[in-house]
Amino acid sequence: MADTADVGVIVLCGGTSRRMGGTDKTALPLGEHTVLDHLLDELPANWPVVCVGVERPTRRTVAWTREAPPGGGPVAGIAAGLEHVTTGIVAVLAGDQPFAGPAAGELVEQLARHPKADAATALDGEGRRQPLLTAYRTLVLRRAVPEPAADAPARHLLAALTVLEVPQPDERTHDVDTPEALARARHRVEP
Repeated sequence: MADTADVGVIVLCGGTSRRMGGTDKTALPLGEHTVLDHLLDELPANWPVVCVGVERPTRRTVAWTREAPPGGGPVAGIAAGLEHVTTGIVAVLAGDQPFAGPAAGELVEQLARHPKADAATALDGEGRRQPLLTAYRTLVLRRAVPEPAADAPARHLLAALTVLEVPQPDERTHDVDTPEALARARHRVEP
């Protein structure tokens, strides 16, 4: 197994959740915990996590920061999170993907095994790259984040990088961005 000890995580929790009526989707109940806590619980305990968004209690100890400007989009969130990352590899995750923890572990493992790759990204069931479910070499990601970062498309982060594409089962890439998606996630965890 490749060394995956030098890994940090950025979890993006600052979206506007328009399709959920403006509700903070990461704070929604999912079983006995929140959507965010499900994700955090599935990450390796030795990986330091920085969450980007409005600070709130979590079951796991994490650092909190805000993107500039607030609501500036995922790339602005990544830029803010990178200020707190000191590891060689950083996994970037959307906070509304409660079942993405195992995918993050697999992506980090693949990136650690392939030293010439800049990133390892999840492919969803339709073969689409998921820049918010990707393990990056931290220095490469710092260079890839544009100035200004606000409102930049996240998919552009991967455009100039050498990327490993790692297919993932649908449940790992499932994001809770609509009431229907939340119902499907609840069906998975609730009896």
